[in-house]
Amino acid sequence: MSLSEAVEIEKMRGNMLSRLTIRNLALVDSLSIEFQRGLNVITGETGAGKSLLIGALRLLLGERADKSMIRTGETSCGIEAMFELADASAVNAALAAVDLPPCEDGLLIIRRTLTESSSRNLVNDSPVTLTVLKALGDVLVDMHGPYDHQSLLKTEAQMDILDAFGELGLNRAEYRKKYKRFQTLEKQLNELSNLDNSGLEEQIDLLSWRIKEVQDAKISEEDEEEILQEHEQVANAQNILELAQTAVGGLTEEEYSAFEGLSAARRACSQLEKYIPDAANWSEELEGALRTAQEISGVIQGAVDDISAGPERMQFLDERVALYRSLKRKYAPTVPEILEQLDEWKARLKDLQSRDDQRAEIEAERAAALVETEQAGQVLSNKRQKAAGKLADAITAELRDLGFEHGLFEVQLLECDPTASGMDEIEFGFAPNAGESMRALRAIASSGEISRVMLAVKAVLARHDRIPLLVFDEIDANVGGEIANAVGEKLAQVGGTHQLIAITHLPQVAVCGRTHFAVSKSVRDERTFTNITLLDETARTEEIARMLGGKDLTNVTLQHAGELLANRKG
Repeated sequence: MSLSEAVEIEKMRGNMLSRLTIRNLALVDSLSIEFQRGLNVITGETGAGKSLLIGALRLLLGERADKSMIRTGETSCGIEAMFELADASAVNAALAAVDLPPCEDGLLIIRRTLTESSSRNLVNDSPVTLTVLKALGDVLVDMHGPYDHQSLLKTEAQMDILDAFGELGLNRAEYRKKYKRFQTLEKQLNELSNLDNSGLEEQIDLLSWRIKEVQDAKISEEDEEEILQEHEQVANAQNILELAQTAVGGLTEEEYSAFEGLSAARRACSQLEKYIPDAANWSEELEGALRTAQEISGVIQGAVDDISAGPERMQFLDERVALYRSLKRKYAPTVPEILEQLDEWKARLKDLQSRDDQRAEIEAERAAALVETEQAGQVLSNKRQKAAGKLADAITAELRDLGFEHGLFEVQLLECDPTASGMDEIEFGFAPNAGESMRALRAIASSGEISRVMLAVKAVLARHDRIPLLVFDEIDANVGGEIANAVGEKLAQVGGTHQLIAITHLPQVAVCGRTHFAVSKSVRDERTFTNITLLDETARTEEIARMLGGKDLTNVTLQHAGELLANRKG
């Protein structure tokens, strides 16, 4: 092992979940678990609540909650986890991505409080969303439940495993960047083709007709206002003329008009001047009133003279008013909006008429993008081919530790056209026994075999990833005997570089734990409680004996349990 590898392993060992606290969740009223480095095993009778601990951790790392999880009689529940990180770089990067401060002294505390109507999430006392919790979960914890091994049968997961083993994240990101650009251009070309197929000429004709109709109308907001005003005047010309004549007559032309009255008053005031000096002012004011009356009369007469009630003018105005109404009804309720539509039609028409030029330009860009995509894809494929053989050998070696003495594992890659994940199709193959032909892993029916393959994969990847905590919820299901011993040894081996939490029902696995917790259920005051206990040497021997022979402990089961633990220590 090189010095750099030793340093990395030591960093991984220094990253751990140190404490998990749960309050009022399901059957738990309050408990706090102090986890240790290496393999932490959790055992307990069926129904005691072992998987509840894993469920709490899943909630803390972003899984959606249900209010039914709150303990009966309580209004809220809370979960808190404290991680101690010797190397917090991955976590700090996830925090920086959402503008949160880095961990202080490598300490990360995540809290989640659930009520019947809300959820409050805190990371080092900063409020966060579920998305942030999930992002942190991706770099903190790798969880595997009883059915998670099924994901190993999916080609997407298999490709992820190969790329993780080969440390091809940067190559895959570079390829995806090129492929995304290629896909964008491909989509643009398809949209152009779909438009061609859906009547490009018809759209051009329609837009051209609309543009011509509006432009020929020569409309404007000012013109509309003037047309409507003149139309109103001409339509009421006779009434206007009569009213104007009445006004003019009353001002200046009739026998008893205002002008005549004002003139008589002015003459009288002139005669009063020799008796009343102020009468001169009155005469001047009346003279001004006479001039005003004459001016108003002239203005009224001039305005009336400008109103033409001829049939040709009226027809013109009727047609303009009808045109404005028609355009508004068809296109928009106001003239400014119609003119805005006109600008949009012109831009759209220009775009459609330039489609041939656009198509040629996009096709050239697409061809160049395809070349770049294929080049990046070939680089990725070459590195995958090199990593595939090494991954197959590494998993085969792990499988032999897990009871497949003559088992063989294969990673098959076939070339394909560019896809989102690269230019390769992957298939994991497995031959469990000597003389058997290689079969696709998905064709293997035994869940026990697939679970061991999953453990072998995780054991291999554990040497390459930097996720601090691996959680296994009954990954040893459907195995027993010597195979159970092998599974326990393998978990302990992985625990040499990572912190592990393993829920198990097998004593052979439980004895391999560096730390052993037992989950139990009790009833107090007609309420059920889930409890967890860190076992000392005596209690651990009794728990292993219970797993071997049931609740009734005997000297035989206790002796057997002691031997299992002693052999493990030895």
